[in-house]
Amino acid sequence: MIKHMLAMLRDDEGATMVEYGIMVALIAAVCIVLVTTLGKNVSNAFNSVNTAL
Repeated sequence: MIKHMLAMLRDDEGATMVEYGIMVALIAAVCIVLVTTLGKNVSNAFNSVNTAL
């Protein structure tokens, strides 16, 4: 019985899926922040060019 419980605790097959899910969520969050920041900067640049014209 103890061997069976130890084998279940050592089984990390499900943990890898959770780790991949967390990794994908973090990558998506970073992409959203970058696109938002760059979008504002690009918008400001176009506005300044438009004003200069």
